[in-house]
Amino acid sequence: MMHSPRNRKSLFSRQELALIGITLLWGGTFLIVHSAVSHAGPLFFVGVRFITAGVLSLIVFRKALSGLTRVELMAGSAIGVTIFLGYALQTYGLQSVNSSTSAFLTALYVPMVPLLQWATMRRPPQAMTWVGIALAFIGLVLLAGPDALHLGLGVGEIATLLSAVAIASEIILIGRFASMVDSSRVTVVQLLVGGGLSFAAMPLAGEAIPAFSWIWLAAGVGLGVASALIQLTMNWAQKSVSPARATIIYASEPVWAGLIGRLAGDRLPALALLGGTFIVGGVLASELKPRRRRREAPSTCAAQ
Repeated sequence: MMHSPRNRKSLFSRQELALIGITLLWGGTFLIVHSAVSHAGPLFFVGVRFITAGVLSLIVFRKALSGLTRVELMAGSAIGVTIFLGYALQTYGLQSVNSSTSAFLTALYVPMVPLLQWATMRRPPQAMTWVGIALAFIGLVLLAGPDALHLGLGVGEIATLLSAVAIASEIILIGRFASMVDSSRVTVVQLLVGGGLSFAAMPLAGEAIPAFSWIWLAAGVGLGVASALIQLTMNWAQKSVSPARATIIYASEPVWAGLIGRLAGDRLPALALLGGTFIVGGVLASELKPRRRRREAPSTCAAQ
């Protein structure tokens, strides 16, 4: 009797492919954000972006919200706080820290995630995941450029480092609660909380409401749609993708941003190309699993 051939598994699961897709989308938002913040303050723009995403998600998932649980409200609020802190602290740090140093300090979220996963979820990453984390981090350092290591101990550096902790915490929280919550409901909560806190922080940061501009409005609404899709996909995919492995995929965001910027006319220096190669290598390495030696089956032939 003939046996059907064994199905060959793809390198990436569909959840991982979804994360790669939204990371590409994420990288493509860089040019839009860069243009929009020249017409509006960063906190105001982040508020518009995430409130738009939250309202859109609220409309789409309004029927599902009737089943909102206390755990989902708590999880969504906690994730929303980390989203806000990640953006706000990084933006504050950029006022006194150059962009290269900011990129390096922010990249520290990559090695933070597996350590936090190990500490909080008691799940040590696999060996190849550590290899992927190391390659991705080296790639991010190379992308940051030679000026990245001009570090001080100023308020800007501390704020940026705390933003990396917030980003790592967001990924860990999503992984921690993913299997316990409904993805659509928790997405609505975290988006509204992240956007609401951004608006609330404007007076504290001395940021005024900008003059009306179709540029920040169109960018905010467009990126709001993208943010809703990105956060929903993260909440869904991390039900089966570990925080450490998801982090390696997220680390490829500047690679996509660089490629899209290259298409728009920007030149990528050789060091950035090398950094991108390391990051892609990290993503691929994290998917490799060492082969286990198969034990030989004991002989079924006995002496008679």
